[in-house]
Amino acid sequence: MSWNQTELNSSSQTNTSDKYSFFDFVQKPIEIYVFIDPLCPECWSLEPILKKLSIEYGRFFTIRPIVSGHLNTLNKDQFDKPKKIRDIWEKTAKRTGMSCDGDLWVENPVSLPWLASLAIKAAELQGKKAGRVFLRKVQENVFLNKQNISDEQVLIDCATEANLDIVEFKSDLYSDSAKKAFQCDLKLTHEMEVDYIPTIVFFNQLVEEQGIKISGLYPYEIYVHILQEILQKSPIPSEKPPLEDFLAFYKVVGGKEVSVVYDWTMAKTEKEMKKLQLKQKVQRVPVKYGSFWKYNI
Repeated sequence: MSWNQTELNSSSQTNTSDKYSFFDFVQKPIEIYVFIDPLCPECWSLEPILKKLSIEYGRFFTIRPIVSGHLNTLNKDQFDKPKKIRDIWEKTAKRTGMSCDGDLWVENPVSLPWLASLAIKAAELQGKKAGRVFLRKVQENVFLNKQNISDEQVLIDCATEANLDIVEFKSDLYSDSAKKAFQCDLKLTHEMEVDYIPTIVFFNQLVEEQGIKISGLYPYEIYVHILQEILQKSPIPSEKPPLEDFLAFYKVVGGKEVSVVYDWTMAKTEKEMKKLQLKQKVQRVPVKYGSFWKYNI
């Protein structure tokens, strides 16, 4: 998933009450832990919701990704059954609209799934933003391009796409710092009794109370409701940025992501993207299910 959403500013951020205006500049009142795995198709399918939530309500929260390992269908014994994993990916793609090309597991299977998780922690050593962008590039390469992300060169290519310092990334990839960070994520997953991914935990940083945990994929309105419960108010969502600004910021987006963020039908999304394609603002990315689009810089 991409965790850089809160930095995409909308044209208007409305209804920030006096109670929270101070925290807009110093500390946002809510922290959201998102427990993920780079090989989990449902985590990938959470992307449209996270983008929309961050654009509309990101002024109230920060996101902290936690790399949790293979907790559900992609457990270690399943890696010996590539056709089973392929079927899971294909069903997820058809159900959610976020393309997952399950042929990867037959044509170019991931042999060392833990290495991608370690690489994410190595990327985070260059900053939280760098880690989030790198994670998105890893997901694009595995789900769309059928790349074996346990191949070190593929990970280096992802780091290049994410504009990381490559010398530093190579040095950090197998470092004690990256290994320790990954172990901390696994420990936190265990301590918080997360047994399914994706899982999201909402914490109110202003009061001492347990977080609200939600496992799996749910309609967007559920996540908004939880935010409202924690804030004890119903803030007006921020206005969405112009479509071209959205595309310029994220570089590569799925039609499903555009549809969810802008509350459009897939037909409306396709029409709007084709308009930009005719203007040579975007190009269609060939994928197995649906459409992905790359912004022409």
